[in-house]
Amino acid sequence: MDFTYPPEVEAFRAELAAWLEANLPDDLRGEGLGSSMEIEPERLERLRAWNRALADAGYAAIAWPVAYGGRGAGILEQVVYAEEMHRARAPGTLNPLGISNIAPAIMAYGTEEQKLRFLPRMRRGDDIWCQGFSEPDAGSDLASLQTRAEPVGDHFVVNGQKTWNTLGHLANWCELLVRTDPEAPRHRGISCLLVDMTLPGIEVRPLRTITGEREFNEIFFTDVRVPADALLGPLHDGWRVAMTTLTYERGTVANLHLGLRDKIRRLLVEATRRGAADSPSVRLRLAEVYLQGEVLKLLADRAVSGELAGRPMGPESSIAKLVWSDAEQLLGEVAGDVLGPEANTGSWGRERVYMRALSIAGGTTQIQKSIIAQRILGLPRPT
Repeated sequence: MDFTYPPEVEAFRAELAAWLEANLPDDLRGEGLGSSMEIEPERLERLRAWNRALADAGYAAIAWPVAYGGRGAGILEQVVYAEEMHRARAPGTLNPLGISNIAPAIMAYGTEEQKLRFLPRMRRGDDIWCQGFSEPDAGSDLASLQTRAEPVGDHFVVNGQKTWNTLGHLANWCELLVRTDPEAPRHRGISCLLVDMTLPGIEVRPLRTITGEREFNEIFFTDVRVPADALLGPLHDGWRVAMTTLTYERGTVANLHLGLRDKIRRLLVEATRRGAADSPSVRLRLAEVYLQGEVLKLLADRAVSGELAGRPMGPESSIAKLVWSDAEQLLGEVAGDVLGPEANTGSWGRERVYMRALSIAGGTTQIQKSIIAQRILGLPRPT
């Protein structure tokens, strides 16, 4: 379905579109942090200046409450914001994880001192945040994490390793999950710390992916002394803090269709230009990937409709994630049908290699299928 937006939402769209037209530098269109570890200092500062411009205009964290510098924007305004930023090819903030995922946890569980200290700098891009959740033996099974934090006087002493860490090479701060009670059941005895990434004993090592890019990091903690006031939420109750963070992360699936459908449109244009669409078999494949993109848009609309009706997105987000990862992989295959050997070069070459990672990112395909089976279809857990 297509929403009929209320007049005030369309007014927000017009306001944002006009502001972007007047303020977005042409040389920043399509820019962003990207996935390369070797971001030039000059480029980073240009993006930081853009982040500050967004913050000063009230566009850096529109979903945040007004008290914390946001607009208190509802779900429709958030959808319009994503659509207009995508249309203008405008860079987002330097804190995609911080603003969308970590800030809600700080607002929910943080002390007033933590909120005042961290939220304004996060919103303006003065500090960049990362998440220290996954470990080599604790990915989808996050509750099995083993990084330890032992209380010693007015500090925690942290030892362990995190992996698949996004933005760790740029981050000033990390929302870190640690085990503070090793005798407790797995989902208990976990605490959350807000860790200064410049503390002695922290080492960030890049991980090079199949695309040749260094998108992720490993982070090693060796006798890192973290002040006790870095604790976010109650001691040993970090699992609830983590679930708050991950709930907001999974909520972003409502916008996944924007990039996918844009790539599908580009491939359709290219197929027409090359005459590849004259082949019945290629037309069938193009139709299949086009329909998957439209199904993903319908799932996003259903999620938005549910939010408007007071039904937060729950396990339905797993359906959207599954459709998205399958559609992205199909798109890479169809690009090969249309472009031939050229599909292995340039941006399409990168997409075709990277698409396999999308069955893992944001929760593996197997995990999503298990959630759908148990929480939507009501099937029993495997024995």
